Amino acid sequence: MSAALPTLRIGTRASALALWQANHVAARLREQPGAPEVQLVHIATAGDVQSEVPLWQVDGRAFFTREIDRALLQGTVDVAVHSLKDLSTQIESGLVLAATLARADPRDALVSRGAATLRELPPSARIGTSSLRRRAFLARARPDAVLLELRGNVPTRLERLRRGDYDAIVLASAGLARLGLDAQVSEHLDAERFPPAVAQGVIGVCGRAGDAATLRWLSALDDREARLATSAERALLRRLEGGCQVPLGALAGVHGGTLTLHASVCARDGARELSARGEAAAVPDEAAALGERVAEELLAAGARELIAEQREACGVEEP
Repeated sequence: MSAALPTLRIGTRASALALWQANHVAARLREQPGAPEVQLVHIATAGDVQSEVPLWQVDGRAFFTREIDRALLQGTVDVAVHSLKDLSTQIESGLVLAATLARADPRDALVSRGAATLRELPPSARIGTSSLRRRAFLARARPDAVLLELRGNVPTRLERLRRGDYDAIVLASAGLARLGLDAQVSEHLDAERFPPAVAQGVIGVCGRAGDAATLRWLSALDDREARLATSAERALLRRLEGGCQVPLGALAGVHGGTLTLHASVCARDGARELSARGEAAAVPDEAAALGERVAEELLAAGARELIAEQREACGVEEP
């Protein structure tokens, strides 16, 4: 009689969306023949604790991932599940990005009172978002809008909209769909005009580099197209040295045998936007090179100076 496999402990934040993602990974693991039992372990992160502070005013990065990854390194958990857009492009030494799950809708979504689209919102409409990137592209599309800070989990943000703190808010389409809230969407924002965050819509699963027994189960969850697209996007972000403090959007996709990438950097006030695009063969060796090449085009066009300007102190307006 064979010995029972050890339980895989999955580290996750405790928000409704994070738990959906962790449970989704757990379900995918359980589908595999002979898979071990799984257990969810809730871990609070700096981003959860500092829930009232705008992310671009907080020093450092990995606000929503650091504590979970440290628990993974220390052996408190065996698997870390993240929204890949939250994961630093420089993964902690000793960890590997073992799986990128198939991408959900990468676009941003506008949720408004009265189901108004962005164009239909009244003059000086109050729009809430926690993202510097979203603020910048909103300012470019609707320079009259009053852009207000918005933090909290998805249900909290929707409740603040309902009680009248805002005329509209912007959230990730994937998060709303995963929570069964896609009926709330007033408009999916066009990915060309409103490029999403790097890796938006993709769940990333990390494991310890030497933990072959666990990695064998995680690698089976990896989606080829999501891996290629996010490899290009994350290489772009890494080259630009961006983070929450940089209004950068990018989206890659696989079309037949071709991998395409479009990226834009926008001034916080929306006054200036730099864009670049490129394509390469849809193979792993070419994905990161494509991201770096598109980043170099942006840098040559003046992205370094634009990013430096945006990294200066950013004041925010509270509703």
